Amino acid sequence: MSVEYMGLSEIHGPLVVLDGVKDAFFEEIVEIKVNGKIRTGRIIEITGETVIVQMFENTDQFSLTNTRTRLLEKPLMMPLAKEILGRTFNGSGKPIDGLGDVFPEKQEDVNGKPINPVSRHYPRNFIQTGISSIDCLCTLIRGQKLPIFSGNGLPHDDLAVQIVRQAQLAEEDGTEFAVVFAAMGVKNDVADYFKRSFEESGVLDRVVMFLNLSNDPVAERIITPRAALTAAEYLAFEHNMHILVILTDMTAYAEALREISSSKGEIPSRKGFPGYLYSDLASLFERAGIINTSQGSVTQIPILTMPNDDITHPIPDLTGYITEGQIALDRGLNLKGIYPPVAILPSLSRLMKDGIGEGFTGEDHPDLSNQLFASYAKVQEVRSLASVIGEDELSAIDKEYLKFGNAFENQFLNQGKNENRTISATLSLGWQLLGLLPKEELDRVSPEILEKYYPKNA
Repeated sequence: MSVEYMGLSEIHGPLVVLDGVKDAFFEEIVEIKVNGKIRTGRIIEITGETVIVQMFENTDQFSLTNTRTRLLEKPLMMPLAKEILGRTFNGSGKPIDGLGDVFPEKQEDVNGKPINPVSRHYPRNFIQTGISSIDCLCTLIRGQKLPIFSGNGLPHDDLAVQIVRQAQLAEEDGTEFAVVFAAMGVKNDVADYFKRSFEESGVLDRVVMFLNLSNDPVAERIITPRAALTAAEYLAFEHNMHILVILTDMTAYAEALREISSSKGEIPSRKGFPGYLYSDLASLFERAGIINTSQGSVTQIPILTMPNDDITHPIPDLTGYITEGQIALDRGLNLKGIYPPVAILPSLSRLMKDGIGEGFTGEDHPDLSNQLFASYAKVQEVRSLASVIGEDELSAIDKEYLKFGNAFENQFLNQGKNENRTISATLSLGWQLLGLLPKEELDRVSPEILEKYYPKNA
């Protein structure tokens, strides 16, 4: 039997305190009736018979005396059906595209279910993004979590849209592919840009969108990635689809967590973030993977903006511990007009070695990527030397490295926002650029691969 509670003990911004509550549980959904309207929240703390409720909407017009509160005896559930493909939801999973409610096949707790580590499959094979710097040098492996570290003013939104538009499976095995896109704390014009871009490119029918705007409640921002990942897990593990989840911007999520933690009076950790930031982020990122009871997979690309471009800031720092590598964007490349401005040297994909090479991308891929990394690292050394002694004083081979570096940035890293390169085109372009260097400089390539792929006219 449902019990209704009259009045509230305290109101602190998005948090309300209720006394005398019996049999409540953590994450339980609560309905509060104010002036005939119902607003929802969830229980985030229980002390004896006192509970703290985090509201998904604002607490305007709340009264300590005449509000009516009812506990629903269930956590926040996401209605799920395959028809969610092509739909747009708000941050808490309610449709906002004017197409009506979802008629669910089932409802799932947005907090997810723990995956037995023994049931996990090791990620293999790759997802082609059509972007050379990612596909060749930081390859995205199916079932991986590979974040993009960006900064304010860098084109991570454009990159996210391009990945959604171009991403596809490496081989067609009859398995469906779709994208779950979740935006947190974005401005209205950015949200409109995402929707318009997906509609114009014709990919909206294979995209599930979750939009939490900057003027939406902070508490909803905490739910957004969980609702998105619940949808992704359903499509992947119930319908055997390969799902790519893009979460932007995880910095807005972490700052919402900090704001709520501060409202609760919790003791802050580094830069004011709660001490459980690591475990909270892990509860999201670890929902990627492949399990042996399904043919589907969940692959994650979380995007975060580093405050002041500081990679040691708690958000990118902790993210790097949980995920399997990172793709870093560089402000210097962006100022040169290079898109996407992927900084090759600090970027890596730790699972790349297991999803490339013969049988996946091409036998020359591992050697080619190693050599491009090594040659570009040499370019940075030569540029540093040239800044001291001047280009005219460089040796002949150093000048060749400068020529290679400029060509690599302008032809390989740089590509149009609508340019979709296949993996074979990317690898061919890489060999073409290595042809600018003498054969004896390519010491990261095996003699057999070098003889077979080094340009004959170089």
